[in-house]
Order: sequence, then C-alpha cells, then structure tokens
Amino acid sequence: MNIRSLTRGDAVLIGAAVVLFIASFLGVAGCDGPDAICDQYETPNSWEVSYLGWGAFFLGIAGAALVVLSRGPLQQRKVAGLELGQVGAAFTIAAAWNLLMWIFEANNAGAGLILGLIASLLLAGAAVAGPMVPALQAPLVGAPKPQTPQPYGMQPGQPGPQGVPGGYGYPGAQHPQYGGPQDPSQGAGQPFGAQAAAPQPQAAQQPEPQAQAPQGQPAAGFEPFWFAVPVARPLYAEDGSQAPIAELAPGTWYLAVEQRGATLVAQTQDGRRGVLQDTTGIQRG
Repeated sequence: MNIRSLTRGDAVLIGAAVVLFIASFLGVAGCDGPDAICDQYETPNSWEVSYLGWGAFFLGIAGAALVVLSRGPLQQRKVAGLELGQVGAAFTIAAAWNLLMWIFEANNAGAGLILGLIASLLLAGAAVAGPMVPALQAPLVGAPKPQTPQPYGMQPGQPGPQGVPGGYGYPGAQHPQYGGPQDPSQGAGQPFGAQAAAPQPQAAQQPEPQAQAPQGQPAAGFEPFWFAVPVARPLYAEDGSQAPIAELAPGTWYLAVEQRGATLVAQTQDGRRGVLQDTTGIQRG
C-alpha cells in the first residue's frame, strides 16, 4: 500500500486500533476489596474471556484494518455486495456497541474495558465520519514538493562570477526570453561578435574546424557572460581534439568563461568545460 493514499482519518483508525489491541491485554474487571485480597486476585484479560476478546476487541481491530485496506489495491473488492470500507465501519460500530454493553453490565469495570471502549468509540467515529469530514479526508502525507534545481552544481548562497547576480548557473534578475526584445545598452540580445567595427573576411568567419582549436591566447579584459545557442551545437575538448565532449541545447543558458579568438570556452551544467567553435547567432544573457 502506498502511504500517500492514507488520510488523516486512516491515521486515527490505526492509532485507535493500536490502543484497542493494548487494552485487550489489560484486566477487564477491578477489585474493591482489601489489598491483601486484591493482590491474590488475578484479573483476566479479554482474551481469557474469549467471547469478549473475539467479539469486541478483535472485531474492532479487523474493522479498522478493512477500512484502511479499502484505500489501497483492495478497494474494488466487495463482501456480500458491500465495499470493504462499509464492512469495516460496521465491524467497528459492532465492537463499540459490544464494549458499551460490557461496561453497563460490569459491576467493576477494569482498565481493559474502559480503555477498550474509548478506543472502539474512536474507531467507529473515524470509520463513519472519515468519508464525510473534510479534515479527515486530507492526505496524511502531502505531495512532495519539486526540488529546486541548483544551477550548474553550485550550492545555494554561493556568489556567481563578476557581473552575474543571483548565483552561478542562470543570468540573475534579467531572465531574458530567447529571441525576444532585449536592451541593446546592456548587451542583451546581441549576437556574439556583433559589436565588431569591421567585418571579418569570409574565410576568417567560417574557419575550418582544425583552425578553431583553442590554440589562441585568452582575450584581454574578457568578463564571463551567459549565452544561449539557437540550435544544438557540439562542445569540443580544450586540448584541441575534434571529439565532442558535450552538446549545447537551445533554451538553456551556458556560461562563457573565456574567449579564444573567434571561439568561446563554455561550461555546461555538470561542470564540464569545452570549446564552442561555432558562435554564430548566439544570444547573450
């Protein structure tokens, strides 16, 4: 049974059934005589009076079990055309009535009868009122909250790179929408390299993959920034090999940590670093 299918009413049923089970081992009669006589008198429990143990205590415990089991896979089962929950509720009412009659007829009710009556009344009340009272219908265990992802492996509260507020892994308070209007004064929405004063020759704009290997020196005055790619693009190892180590997907922000000529050194969400050789059309965050 899934514990998330249980309600608060089921918790009351289970707790009352445990109390009823404990009460079944307590004495069903008291002693008003002198201590010397009472010390010699062994009070029987409900199981030594079999019709009381089986006809009241066991009946109440079985009724609670049927009501709780009716929430699980056995909820479609029926007994004589009745659902398990209905049969269990009837058992708890019968157990409470049986114990109440024992209290009325006993000359000196013991702790077992008194505690058993209280527990059986709780059982019957929870079994009957459970489907009708909203407070008892509330789930015992709430639905799990979705875990807030920690951006790019950083711990909460750790500062991000210079100029990146709000932590490492997402562009802070700007929240740019991919392809939407951006503020040109902040450099947002501008393709990487669009600020160049003079266009580069075609051969330099689209170099061969071998020429894009991170052999150049890091650009002076470079500050890390966030960017997104318009289409999926491979990320190559920093040692110059042409075997992709990761793939950058559209709609995800990545951190550019270094610029090497026309290429960028980017870091993925799992902390891997590599060279993005094709920077055409990337959007800055």
